[in-house]
Amino acid sequence: MPSAISGAPAHCPYAAAPIRKATAHRAAPLGPLVLHASVLTALLAASSAPTPLYPLYQDRWDLSALTITVIFSAYALALLLALLTVGALSDHLGRRPVLLGALILEAGSMALLAAADGAGPLIAARVLQGAATGAATSASGAALLDLEDPLRPGRPALINSITPVAGMAAGVLASTLLIALSPAPTVTVYLLLAALFVAQAAAVARAAETGHRRPGALRSLRPRLGLPPSARGALLTVGTGVVAVWALGGLYSSLGPALVRLVAPGTPPPAGGMVFFTVSAAAALTVWTLRRTAPGAAAIGGCLAVIPSAVLSLGALHGAGPLALFGGAALAGVAFGAVSQGALRLMLASLDERNRATTVAAYYVLSYLSMSLPAIAAGAATQHYGLRTACHAYAIGAAVLAAAAVAALTASRRRIAPRTTNALPR
Repeated sequence: MPSAISGAPAHCPYAAAPIRKATAHRAAPLGPLVLHASVLTALLAASSAPTPLYPLYQDRWDLSALTITVIFSAYALALLLALLTVGALSDHLGRRPVLLGALILEAGSMALLAAADGAGPLIAARVLQGAATGAATSASGAALLDLEDPLRPGRPALINSITPVAGMAAGVLASTLLIALSPAPTVTVYLLLAALFVAQAAAVARAAETGHRRPGALRSLRPRLGLPPSARGALLTVGTGVVAVWALGGLYSSLGPALVRLVAPGTPPPAGGMVFFTVSAAAALTVWTLRRTAPGAAAIGGCLAVIPSAVLSLGALHGAGPLALFGGAALAGVAFGAVSQGALRLMLASLDERNRATTVAAYYVLSYLSMSLPAIAAGAATQHYGLRTACHAYAIGAAVLAAAAVAALTASRRRIAPRTTNALPR
């Protein structure tokens, strides 16, 4: 894909001040906020659009589970490289030029995906897509933070949390529907997305710049991760939980369709895509529902949800059937949404402009490493030991990480609480 709050109820900005003070700030315009939110949504929709199509690719080109996870992970690893190199570039050149170039590259990657005729072209297209997405997500996420409205504190951080998962849900749903409605779903979905990215690039070209140019653009291209102390401490505290939930997301995104086939043989292809739609839709709903919950409490609750999610998923492999699998996917989405938004809101609290893109990039580096590397390992394990054994190891590992994260978050809540008292999204 991307603020901190307390557990107290939201404080009304007008309750303790005269009316003239309540109108001292003019509300920020919604147009730029909507534009950058739509860019993040579309980028993540494009990232998940191939998921329902993987069974079609497997049947058409006789691809193995390992090949599918490599195709999936090629995107994530290219995105990581982009975040490490150009992730902070918009802090120096401004948001608009970085976004414009990235959206044009993204449209090109969609054209390549539409024309792919084998695993090699798919991997190449996903690499280009990952590079474009890495550049665009950090710039667009930082642009949202630039648009903080004093009358609605925390809203950009909330959008940074909800748009990625909402986008992933939309991408899976669109692809799934096109499998049923289009004679060429592996072409149509990418051409539609390409047209959307071209339109968004045109809108960005006309939009006002939200950042400021400053020297050091070339130095910022050196691969590095830099975080201000407050964000670094928050990431260290909640990082294990982030790893657990993004690893689960990687499992359902890359091997979800194969898992559905294993649990319920003979199901139609759209059912495979719907398992990851369940994850991402539940995540989006959770982010919105918990928007006024203390971030530390949200992250703890999300980590706790990983454990029953793993139990249900394993139960599905032992005869409980597809209902248990989809129930586990829904709980995985709850965990994903709660932990992701809690982590982001903790990290993005009180950041100044010069650190915004860098911090967003660092969060996504950890997230996509957690999503891609375990998925590749699961694909390799599936080749040697079978999907059932690989999923057992994956689910148990995620549950152990989540339990460790609960311990770390519980121990640090007293330290976190004083920092997170006045930024409820409104």
